[in-house]
Parts: sequence; C-alpha cells; structure tokens
Amino acid sequence: MIVVLHRLVRLLVVLLVVTFLSYALLTLLPGDPVTQILGLSATEETRAALRQELGLDRPLLVRYGDWLGGLLTGDFGDSYISRLPVAAELAERLPVTLELLIAAQVIALGLAVPLGVAAARHAGRALDQVLTAVSFALLSTPSFVLGVLLILVFAVTWQVVPATGWTSISVDLGWNLTSVLLPAITLGCGLMAVYARLLRTDLIATLQEDYITLARARGLSPRRIMWRHALRPSAITLITSVGLNLGALIGGAVIIETLFGLPGIGRLIVDSIFSRDYLTVQGGVVLISVGYVLVNFAVDLVYAAVDPRIRRA
Repeated sequence: MIVVLHRLVRLLVVLLVVTFLSYALLTLLPGDPVTQILGLSATEETRAALRQELGLDRPLLVRYGDWLGGLLTGDFGDSYISRLPVAAELAERLPVTLELLIAAQVIALGLAVPLGVAAARHAGRALDQVLTAVSFALLSTPSFVLGVLLILVFAVTWQVVPATGWTSISVDLGWNLTSVLLPAITLGCGLMAVYARLLRTDLIATLQEDYITLARARGLSPRRIMWRHALRPSAITLITSVGLNLGALIGGAVIIETLFGLPGIGRLIVDSIFSRDYLTVQGGVVLISVGYVLVNFAVDLVYAAVDPRIRRA
C-alpha cells in the first residue's frame, strides 16, 4: 500500500512538472492561435476580441491554473482551432497509437527473445556474431530512415502493403493489420536489437550460476535449462527495458505516425504544435505522461511475478 501511494504521489509530481513545462515552452514559440485562426490580414480589434474569447489575454499561470482545475473534473478544454472538445479528439485517435505501440512491442519481443536465446546458446560463434552485427546495424539506423527504406521496398517496388493511410479494425481487420505492419516494424526494429542484446548478456551470466550447473548435473536437457530455469531470472533487465522504452516508443510514434500518415496521438500533437493549439498539446502530454508512469508502475509489479527472490524480499 505504501508503494502504491508513493507511486501516485510521483505520478502527480510528474504530471505537474511535465504539463507546466510543455505549456510554458509552447507560449515561447513565435506565433499564436489567433494568427492561425484569423490569418495575418485580421484587424487588431478582431484579434483582441478573439484573444479575449480564448482567454489568451490572461497571464500564463492563471491560464494554466484554470486548465488544471478543469482537468481534475475530466475537462481537457476545447481546441482553439477545431473548437471541439480535446477529450473527444484524444479518444478518437488513442486506439491508433495504442495499436501501433502494442504491435511494435509484440514484434520487438517476439523476435528479441528467440534471437537473444540463440545468441546466448552460441555465444562467440558464427551465429552470435551475425546477430550482433545485425543488432548494431539496426541500432545505428534512425527509425525514419528505416521507414523510408521499408516504404521504398515493400510499398513502392513490390507493392505488397500501402505506404500511408489507416484502416480501422471495425472497418476491415485484414486491411487494418496491413496498414499497421510497416509502421510497427519500423518502430519495433530498434527496440528488438536492444532487447536481444540485453537478454543475451543476462542469459550468458545466468548460465554461469551454480544452480544451472546443478541442473546440468541432474541431467536436464539444455532446452529445459534455458527456457525454464535461465530465462525467467534473466528477464528482469528486459522487463525494465520494456517499461523504460515506452518513452522511446511514444517519441518514435510521433515520427512514424507522421511518416506513414497515421491519425494517432503523435500526429495530433505535432499538428497542434504547429497551429499553437495549446490545450490539445496539453491533453496529449497528460495522456502520454500518465501512460508512461502507469507502465513503469506495472513493471515494478511484474518483477515479483517473474523472480521469486524479489517476491520474498
């Protein structure tokens, strides 16, 4: 219970700091929503009236305080540009980003675990060296470069998947999986290389433990030793990395959604930054911050389920 309360306090502190800094930094950018809405030809009287209507004539701290008070009641405010509720826009785009993040993690972990196990079993041999070279190549390639290459090969040259666009699951499941495939691979490849290298390193160290030597002496098969006795304690660092890399996934999703034309939270935030739509940016930042802290809290709980030594402690 104490741990949960501690995490909740940390969540509130993170939200306050992140939301205030993002709000303050947005106001420092050149331009404002009034110019985006009315254009450069509007008169000063019209601009002043709209500024007063949107509340932009008030001090920064007052505007932030009003927004924070509304947030406590579930009101994210209305977009300056579309005049629609920010909560409705976020709810409409959230499923796209969640599907992209989940698909990227599934691809990354689905490839990293068997590759990491294979590299650990053949440490120092040809297979391990090849996997190491591939991992370093993926780590050194920016996600937007990899995305352009995948579009060029699979969408332009072979024409097996669309380059951009999005199809909802409710419309067509097949086309939905097709539209999310390239973005998820682009987003997950770098993480796959990180996960595989971490798991390989921890597995090699775990295989030197005394209880593994005892398991070999008892005649257990190498496969059983690897998957049943060595993998679970070696997955602690991997689980930590999965939680910490959520921020990298969200940051990468901003680029990937823009590159592939996906109508997700990341693209909404980018468009809102360019249009100086402060409240929409704030809503997206809150959503991302809450998700990040909650995932890291869940990672702490998973530790006890994975490693009995932590549960006993």
